[in-house]
Amino acid sequence: MKNQDKEWPQILTIILACIPGITSALIFTWPSVFIPILIQKNGKYEMSEDEANYLPIIASAGCMMAIVFFKLPDVIGRKYSLLLLAIPQAIYWIITIFARSSYWFYVARFIGGISDAIFYTALPIYLGEVTTPKIRGTWGNGQTFSFNAGFFLINGIGSYLSIELTAYILLPLPIIFAIAFAFMPESPYYYIMKKNGEKAKQISETGTWSDLFKINSNRRALIACVFLRFAQQLAGIAVFEGYFQFIFEKVGATAFNPQTSALLFTGALWFVMTGFSFSLDFFGRCKSFVVSSLGCAICLAVESIYFYLDEFGEDVNLENFQWIPIAGLLIYVVFYGGGLGILPSLMAGELFSASIKGKALALANVLYGLIGVIVMYVFKILIEIEGLYAPFAFFSFCSFVCFVLAFYIVPETRGKTLEEIQQYLKHK
Repeated sequence: MKNQDKEWPQILTIILACIPGITSALIFTWPSVFIPILIQKNGKYEMSEDEANYLPIIASAGCMMAIVFFKLPDVIGRKYSLLLLAIPQAIYWIITIFARSSYWFYVARFIGGISDAIFYTALPIYLGEVTTPKIRGTWGNGQTFSFNAGFFLINGIGSYLSIELTAYILLPLPIIFAIAFAFMPESPYYYIMKKNGEKAKQISETGTWSDLFKINSNRRALIACVFLRFAQQLAGIAVFEGYFQFIFEKVGATAFNPQTSALLFTGALWFVMTGFSFSLDFFGRCKSFVVSSLGCAICLAVESIYFYLDEFGEDVNLENFQWIPIAGLLIYVVFYGGGLGILPSLMAGELFSASIKGKALALANVLYGLIGVIVMYVFKILIEIEGLYAPFAFFSFCSFVCFVLAFYIVPETRGKTLEEIQQYLKHK
């Protein structure tokens, strides 16, 4: 009972720290819901379909600003870095309320991307440092919970309300977070770095940019962290979350309307990831990842075949198989949620020592934003030139490659303290 009493403050801290993840997901998935409204002819928004398709890409470009904020968690602290998120997230909704042209929506999207740059850098550090291994293995996926809650919420609210009313409803969320999280504790590692000079000197590396590449344990951790993030993007999840309703309006091959399909997709994603996160310590990190990657590759291959036959199979009657797109993506969600969806965020806070963590995560997030821009652009080009089957085939191939590489790159950190993980990376 005493151990449970000690665990609940950590769990509460994790829950509150992850609230910005809800707004981050709301912002990221926003185009999926509202692109059809923005491109309506004779509507009040001055935006073409081609202009609207850049909205998800611009947010990923803003995330590349992580390189500017890499020192923020060490300068003002992990806690205050997270509190700072309330400002750009609130600005996003304010601009969205009044925006009418593509220019202002682009500005809002870029600001939303900047908030992600801070969030992806500060939150993994904070969660990794304020939790014990037991709590971190189960509740450390709070970032993933919050993201999927946001995906579900924006599809639920945005599918039935206007752009302005949705923004008015969601604007208070970052403000509520700032008020509630102000009472949460700072990371003990930050206090050691800033207030105890002797203990700070015990950190084995100097924490310079060159140490990130010269020291073997840092290099191994960086490769693993970047690989996990790349695998997540190359599985196509960002495209599905950013263009989901748009995809199903284009293909018109589902037993449900696009709004219902989106709710099923995001609701299943939230439910599945929540379930898998509580069993992650049982299966282990590496095993969960390889099963997840292979499962996603197979599901995406089936989707690609269906869309190819739908577009080019003139003699193939798919009338009785229109359930395949939504069913395939729901099965994809099960595999994605078991590894690709939860491990990159969790392990980002585990792999690096305190002295190098800010720089490492900033670099990883810049590369994550870059690959996000590339993936979104590749999707846009492939769907225009080849058709909807092509990006699914591309994501399937990439997921299979990641499945093979995972055996050599992803370390096992289950049940280890942050110090034990460092020793594991140094000596193996």
